[in-house]
Amino acid sequence: MLNRRLCSFLTVLTVAIGLFAAPSFAQDGKLKVKVMPKQAYVFLDGKAIREGSHTISVAAGKHTVVVVNYGYKMVTKDVDVTAGKTTDVDVTLEAYGGKVAGPWGRILIEGDSRAAVLLNGKKPDYFVGHVDEFNNDFIWHQELLVPPGTHQVTVIRGDKELFSGPITVGNNQKIIIRLNTGKTETKDWTGREASLMKKAPLPRFKVGIASATVVVAPAKINSFSAANAKIDCGQSTNLTWQAEDTVDASVSDVGAVDASGTKSVSPIHPTTYELTETGPGGVVKQSTSVDVNKEIPATLTANPSELHYRKIGDKVIKQESSTLTWSTSNASTVAIDPLGTVTPSGTQTVQGVPKATEIGPVDENTNYALNASNVCGGTATATAAIHIVGSIEPIPEVILASVFYPTAYPDKKNPEAGLLKSQQDSLTTAATGFKKYLEYDPDAKLSIAAHADVRGSKKFNQELTERRVTRIKEFLVVQGVPADKVETAAYGKEQEMDRKDIKELETSNPNQAEKKQHHNAQGNYYAYNRRADVVMLPSGKKSSQYYPNNAADVKVLYQVPKPSLKVVEKNQ
Repeated sequence: MLNRRLCSFLTVLTVAIGLFAAPSFAQDGKLKVKVMPKQAYVFLDGKAIREGSHTISVAAGKHTVVVVNYGYKMVTKDVDVTAGKTTDVDVTLEAYGGKVAGPWGRILIEGDSRAAVLLNGKKPDYFVGHVDEFNNDFIWHQELLVPPGTHQVTVIRGDKELFSGPITVGNNQKIIIRLNTGKTETKDWTGREASLMKKAPLPRFKVGIASATVVVAPAKINSFSAANAKIDCGQSTNLTWQAEDTVDASVSDVGAVDASGTKSVSPIHPTTYELTETGPGGVVKQSTSVDVNKEIPATLTANPSELHYRKIGDKVIKQESSTLTWSTSNASTVAIDPLGTVTPSGTQTVQGVPKATEIGPVDENTNYALNASNVCGGTATATAAIHIVGSIEPIPEVILASVFYPTAYPDKKNPEAGLLKSQQDSLTTAATGFKKYLEYDPDAKLSIAAHADVRGSKKFNQELTERRVTRIKEFLVVQGVPADKVETAAYGKEQEMDRKDIKELETSNPNQAEKKQHHNAQGNYYAYNRRADVVMLPSGKKSSQYYPNNAADVKVLYQVPKPSLKVVEKNQ
């Protein structure tokens, strides 16, 4: 009775547990993994599961399955597991790699037979087998043969490392790793090694009914070189390499790269690149060098090297230019002082502008300095000088004085007469200054306005003043003044100078006569009105109207009655 009640209680308890547990179990699904070869090992989400085909319960969702066997190409599959359902994963690995020759050492591992063995890395890519393939050395040989040297051995089951550390195995040596203690033992590997060498090279993976031999190929770099062993600064070259039986690779100063490939590099100084390749069979290195030319050829010339400069007042009359020509190569930055940053090679027109500003001669040099550099530490300089010669001049002074005639000159018969030497000298001085002034102001002109005293008819005086102004213009033209720069006007009896103005002029006249007996108010009135005034345009500068009392020919010039022609000519 008690047993019956106990059985009923246990039944109810079992059902209750099942009801409460059902929601949790309902979240799981299954992976049914089928692999070829049947010894291939399965990693699930980075955890080492076991070898062979089997079914795994996993949480619903996305998972990553890796199937690997040494001597075959690894396969990675992403799967989506549905709760309560079974997902099939069928993987047939493809064999790769040729046979492997010795010498060898042997690693024997005792302990967890399902644990995965990784050499020189901790990714599935470094898988070489599982413990059950390497733990027998009696009748059936289950052995891991590796290139002599030091190897980083990792034994893992699930996500737990059962052993991890460097193991150094020599040629004809056998290293025994005992997982339960973590200790290792080194022995000579005799007999078996000799028999294997007779058969070498051996296939990478070979199994029998109760035997297994995994022969790990050494990592190998077939080639590593630079397309150009010497480059200019700023240029690039391709590093190209090819390796076998490696998983990971890196190049110094570059970083991680594909196991075989090409990478463009632009070193800024001579650089030796070291390629490091790592595979289950070990770590190998190889280097190649790239020389970097940092030298910068540079030239700078100025043509012409001498420039002429002339400035009058505030106007530059002549300013020649020169062409700077420069050339550089292998430079990243080029500047010309004082121009600033320029292209690596080129031309630029520069004006000859002196630093001098004061009136006087100009004789100075303008220096140009080219400075080039590159990111590799190369520098170069080049210089050119321009010699500037010339002058800075004041605005030319044009001395203008009114021109005076003797009474009634020139006449019709002698239109060139009457312009006495003193008045010619005055006009020569004006012409000399005006011609220089035209360099400053090419638009300048001289305006000549001729007058006559009140004696004579209107017609007579008009014709007289026309002859006077014509004679003056002709004289100026002979002195080199362009005809189109002289304007004329004849006023005859018009615009007579007032007696009061004449008196004031005589009072302030700097040309006081030594003898004044010939001078009187009426005579002065006549003498001052027998004149031609000169005005420079557009400045409006007017001629001085003082009578030339101290001129050598003043007696002839001042005569009130008309002097004889002979007297006039004698004084011309």
